[in-house]
Amino acid sequence: MALLCYLLFLAFPLLWLLATAFKPPAELATLHPTWLPERPTLDNFRQAFDEQPLLRAAGNSLLTAGCAAVIAVLLATPLAYVLARHRSALSRAATGWVVVSQAFPFVLVIIPLFLLLKEVRLVNQPAGLVLVYVVWSLPFALWMLTGYVRAVPQEVEEAAAVDGAGRLRTLVSVTAPLLAPGIVATALFTFITAWNEFFFALVLLKSPERQTLPVVLTHFIGTEGVADLGPLAAAALLATLPSLLLFALIQRRITGGMLAGAVKQ
Repeated sequence: MALLCYLLFLAFPLLWLLATAFKPPAELATLHPTWLPERPTLDNFRQAFDEQPLLRAAGNSLLTAGCAAVIAVLLATPLAYVLARHRSALSRAATGWVVVSQAFPFVLVIIPLFLLLKEVRLVNQPAGLVLVYVVWSLPFALWMLTGYVRAVPQEVEEAAAVDGAGRLRTLVSVTAPLLAPGIVATALFTFITAWNEFFFALVLLKSPERQTLPVVLTHFIGTEGVADLGPLAAAALLATLPSLLLFALIQRRITGGMLAGAVKQ
């Protein structure tokens, strides 16, 4: 019973968003709203696409999130292999720094980050936002992949070395295929994180044609804080669906990677 109540608590925002997206303005303005729309309508979706460039913003989010996920995985995979296979005081210190870095709040780094990107002319550039996403997601990707590497038996790599394979060949031809589930899960998790990120995109991207989807969603809120609730709910629902679908696909692999990282070798 407690688990059911917890699941309903977690699902309530999505269910409320789904119901609101299909309600006509008259039902949204009533003093006694109903849980389900009495007269479902698609007008909110049409209005959302008419008022804001949602497709362009989704394309910007797809570009930045996709590039960040690919680059983060390419960097994290060899680094995770080194941390997992070569244990020393330096590797333990690096692992500790990875964990500590996740506790840094965004506000702590945004001002120096903005000034640094301004010096190299990457403010208001998708490449600058991709760089930020890679740096911000790399610690978690590294920690997650380290757990997967430790789950791969070293005997497999030793057998490849006996057959004459070098360290790089072993990593590419033997270890990497065994890490494929972890690499996919890490890439998708990084993608979801970048897709939903708002604060960095708001500060670093100023041109309307380069803004990502989370930033464009704020345009449904007026200058006085009054939200155009129907179109906002419709647009937010469409923006949420990719994350939900991807998370449904990778949740078991994410759990497996965390459990693998928790096993003492």
